[in-house]
Amino acid sequence: MLYAIRSILINQPYTKVFGYLSNPFNLPNWTNAFSKVEAKTAVLATDQGQVTIGLRTLAESDVGNIDWVMTFPDSSVATAFSRVIPLSEERSLYCFTLTPPPAPLQELEGILTEQTSILEKELENVKAILEA
Repeated sequence: MLYAIRSILINQPYTKVFGYLSNPFNLPNWTNAFSKVEAKTAVLATDQGQVTIGLRTLAESDVGNIDWVMTFPDSSVATAFSRVIPLSEERSLYCFTLTPPPAPLQELEGILTEQTSILEKELENVKAILEA
């Protein structure tokens, strides 16, 4: 598997969903990966422990895109791509494309499947937070 796409219906207006998700400081609230986010860095939890990475959030409210660019200490770069789609005045669809992490091919087997399972739980978390 080279990528996985998951989505979730959120019963909230586009502006609320986009506003929450595009704010990188909210990442620790709904994801398992981030334990702390600062202006240009984040602390990422890995199997080998925690690592501080560079983090850029690219958000375009006119089209709903919210992407993250993560730069690791070894200068490798990973990206996460997502989009909020307004379905009605009170409903939004959040779509997330999961790509493999920057790792040698022989290390990727099973990683994306595991990350997809984690992503599905994270999407349920963000839905619960926004609908509360």
